[in-house]
Amino acid sequence: MDKNSRILVAGGTGMVGSAIIRRLHNEGYSSITATFHNRRPDDTQHINWCQADLTDQQTVYELLEREKPSYVFLAAARVGGIMANATYPADFIRDNLVIQNNVIDAAYRNDTKKLCFLGSSCIYPKMAPQPLREEHLLTSELEPTNQWYAIAKIAGIKMCQAYRQQYGFNAISLMPTNLYGPADNFDLETSHVLPALIRKFHEAKERGETSVTLWGTGEPRREFLHVDDLADACLYLMNTYDEGDIVNIGTGKDTTINELAELIREVVGYEGRIEHDTSKPDGTPRKLLDISRLQNLGWSPRIGLKEGIQDTYRWYCSSLAT
Repeated sequence: MDKNSRILVAGGTGMVGSAIIRRLHNEGYSSITATFHNRRPDDTQHINWCQADLTDQQTVYELLEREKPSYVFLAAARVGGIMANATYPADFIRDNLVIQNNVIDAAYRNDTKKLCFLGSSCIYPKMAPQPLREEHLLTSELEPTNQWYAIAKIAGIKMCQAYRQQYGFNAISLMPTNLYGPADNFDLETSHVLPALIRKFHEAKERGETSVTLWGTGEPRREFLHVDDLADACLYLMNTYDEGDIVNIGTGKDTTINELAELIREVVGYEGRIEHDTSKPDGTPRKLLDISRLQNLGWSPRIGLKEGIQDTYRWYCSSLAT
């Protein structure tokens, strides 16, 4: 991508979209358009912000026809943890299918040179061999607790591959592991485990509570990638990778939920007990990505887990202050 290329970040106010914008701006890209749904961001100095409901087909087509981006980062999605997926299965499959269908097709029809589609590691089967390799996709059944989101993302991958095969559209599909970082969702009803634990420990510390309760046994193993590392990988692959095969984006290292909780407790400075509600589901027993394809392409993560949690906790505390 040239520094003056017209770039669209679909979903610019989310954790992933805002990280991609930061990375693009820091690298000197000067023509960035980003979409927001409800509240316009305060920082408008270097971004052309466009309000857009990406589930509305006409809105998306008018946006792409007007902006004519050469490159599109599709970071918009409805996301959430186990509780959110279980509570809103119809919303998760419908909204994600509609968003990606609208953006991918509109980008192709408006002569976008290249599109980056962001999926998720939950696309892989529940009992696939570990670590998860790209070729494990669609080899057995999905994890029931997040199947609605996973099926939508699998459809997005196949749509990108179909448009490449039939139309020659250069769409790449990247599969990040569990993400965290600034602008994460800390709502206990809809968040993922890492931001939820940061909030739980912080609030327990502030209230002087003697214990914090974790869902499940704490034994499942998860891999966590700081969102700024993901943004760096997205930019790197948009400039270097032009194939239809999916690429895992992760660290290649995992940790148990219990170990994660202990690390977050240390960062927050909470001194109470950790208890478990084993009536709640654990989800997939282990989810670790094989990142050998990514490493062979020349990219590796740089932000360690403790460093990333410290950065995220600082952001969370500053957001409470404002």
